Amino acid sequence: MQNHGVDHLLIVTDHRAGNAPQWVTGWPGTVEAYVVFKPGERMTMHVEWFNHFPLAKRIARDTDVRWGEHRGIQKTVEELKRRGAKRVGLVGPLISAKVRQLEEHFQIAAMDSEYVRLRLVKSEEEIDWLRIGAALSDAGFKELLENTKPGLSERELANLVERAYVGQGGTTFIHYIGVTSMADPQICVPPQFASARKVAKGDVVFCELSASWWDYPGQVLRTFTVGADPTPLYRDLHATAEAAFDSVTSKIHHGTTMEEVVDAAGVIEDRGFTIYDDLMHGFGGGYFPPVVGSRSRPAGPLPKMTLEENMTVVVQPNVVTPDHKAGVQVGELVRVTRTGFERLHTAPRGFFRAGQKIALSVDTGPARF
Repeated sequence: MQNHGVDHLLIVTDHRAGNAPQWVTGWPGTVEAYVVFKPGERMTMHVEWFNHFPLAKRIARDTDVRWGEHRGIQKTVEELKRRGAKRVGLVGPLISAKVRQLEEHFQIAAMDSEYVRLRLVKSEEEIDWLRIGAALSDAGFKELLENTKPGLSERELANLVERAYVGQGGTTFIHYIGVTSMADPQICVPPQFASARKVAKGDVVFCELSASWWDYPGQVLRTFTVGADPTPLYRDLHATAEAAFDSVTSKIHHGTTMEEVVDAAGVIEDRGFTIYDDLMHGFGGGYFPPVVGSRSRPAGPLPKMTLEENMTVVVQPNVVTPDHKAGVQVGELVRVTRTGFERLHTAPRGFFRAGQKIALSVDTGPARF
């Protein structure tokens, strides 16, 4: 705020987008939340809808919560004027018409990049909550692996995943589940929406699962077969993905450059494969920098940054064939330490088979949370 010369911040959830109000107040924002912040003063937040108002008052910490009366931006302008605001920093995806309303009364400075920068390095409390998100995500994978069988639809697979953690207070961030025949593969990356396709013997299932504890999800990526051993192609894809994960994580520590990450993933191209999904990205409160691809599939310009202690990143080699017909998912969310990395997940690694039992070392029962 000092660097931008702003006297107040306006931190927003608008049209169900933007999670910054949750970070500063604890309230998830739901539909609309406009938080007025100034150091040393009590925050004010206007929320919608009226039936959300009672819970927002209970959850939001150190905040004067008010109903927005379906004119929340006008009431926020009135509050800022009452406080004597002149130059306001804006954090969050406020629609342009509302930005113009603000600009009629105040100078506005966009501060999303500063917000993202603050979120990259996690506090110990945030890392503890990410561990809970990781445990819930692992429980989802365990349920999926142990109960997938021929005849279930992709939609029923998604239901298996959610039943593992919804009853423990977890919510779904994503569950992308790909199912295809190993003999005649048709997809190389899990789809974002489930279909009615039914699982069959000889299929491969590969998934990207993120269950959240409030705004703190884990992310676990695994692959398994159904009623058959892996084909030679899938065995090679999976072995390459595991090798890439080990190679990349062996380079992770405070100060790692993005060039080192890309170089470490070179085993993928060396074995004749490529990737489709991003190789690595920041995670925990958002899909954050650094977003990194590989030599054969860059993820845009390479970020000009280094890893820092207590950043949390997902390393996820989605190794695929050059024709994009076959692929696997491997990886998980990890914590960057001063000298290396720390696993936040306890789901075992490996190329599994549907019905296989696995053990998790973290209790996901209600007492844990």
